Amino acid sequence: MKILIAEKFSEAHLARLTALGCEVTYNPGIKTEELPKFTPGFKVLIVRGKQVSGDAIKASKELSLIIRAGAGVNTIDVKTASARGVFVANCPGKNSIAVAELVFALLLGLDRRVPESVASLRAHKWNKKEFSKADGIFGKTMGIVGVGQIGREVITRAKAFGLKVIAWSRSLTDGEAEELGVERCANVDEVFKRADIVSLHVALKPETKRLVNSERLALMKPGAILINTARGEVVDQAALVAALKAGKIRAGLDVFDPEPAEGTGEFADPILDLPNVHGTHHIGASTEQAQEAIAEEAIRIIEAFAKTGQVLNCVNMATRTPAKWQLAVRHFDRVGVLAHVMDQLRRAEINIEEVQNKILEGAITACCWIQLDRDPGAELVAAIGRENPDIISVELKQLYE
Repeated sequence: MKILIAEKFSEAHLARLTALGCEVTYNPGIKTEELPKFTPGFKVLIVRGKQVSGDAIKASKELSLIIRAGAGVNTIDVKTASARGVFVANCPGKNSIAVAELVFALLLGLDRRVPESVASLRAHKWNKKEFSKADGIFGKTMGIVGVGQIGREVITRAKAFGLKVIAWSRSLTDGEAEELGVERCANVDEVFKRADIVSLHVALKPETKRLVNSERLALMKPGAILINTARGEVVDQAALVAALKAGKIRAGLDVFDPEPAEGTGEFADPILDLPNVHGTHHIGASTEQAQEAIAEEAIRIIEAFAKTGQVLNCVNMATRTPAKWQLAVRHFDRVGVLAHVMDQLRRAEINIEEVQNKILEGAITACCWIQLDRDPGAELVAAIGRENPDIISVELKQLYE
């Protein structure tokens, strides 16, 4: 199996892939726009921050699996991948602690003005009077928007700092909130109204794009802090700039909209010139501990794919197919049984959407569940069971109206 790794990967993990029998090409220097030239011939592509365009996917007939060495997959053209029969997998939860740590680095840096203090000292200036001014965060209210794995790690650390935590997530229940020791908010607006600190931890989806807009920023308390370590597009950056220029709020940002696609380059966004902004270089997951965990997960995905064909952490598997009917065929585990069933369905021009065949203990009999796009009718069902002596029974049931 040929694998192209277009991001940094440790020597030890490269050796482990080779030990699995994989033919590995390691080229972390590939630029985003160059990917279409490199993907042909490779079955697996591993990326981290690089954009994987539809052209890069279409360029390789052999490409079967793209692994994002991280959580979100917004950098990958998943729609094109699905249309081309390419699986997309990610490594969720492996960078959660690293991102949560950066949240508090940004928060404490803003409150204590650490970068400015360091810059003053490096300029050989002593200004204890100026840099003694800080609010402190103990006892304040921190609002968490998005209570996935990263959000939960932030909650753990927030409580250790003595913060009161309120939270909103689409799936958060009162019972889960109680277990986490937080107060559940009814909606996003409530978080922005009540919190002294708002930290964003939602995936980038159509419904979360510009989730933080001018109206929600206007709800924030004077002097409140917004932390964004999720995705830049979750925030309307123009609206954020306006709020920052008005001096109402402060922001700690690890992500921007837009931001450079490559690891190095010029970045002259005007938001960087505002004194009430502290920023980092989209490095939330960039600790050695996190990268080790992500590499381990990527290898686990590849190993399962190589041995079984199954894709762990697949993000583009259909949650519901067009199937409306299901045949349950109990049969003897012999050659040609399923070929007979499928040939009958083919002749009737009925499409098979999903198939699962399970062998019973002893490997004498099995049961196959076949999901179909339309009703095969009683006559065809009877014929399938009648015309092959190795079929024990055939049952049809309707899945959906």
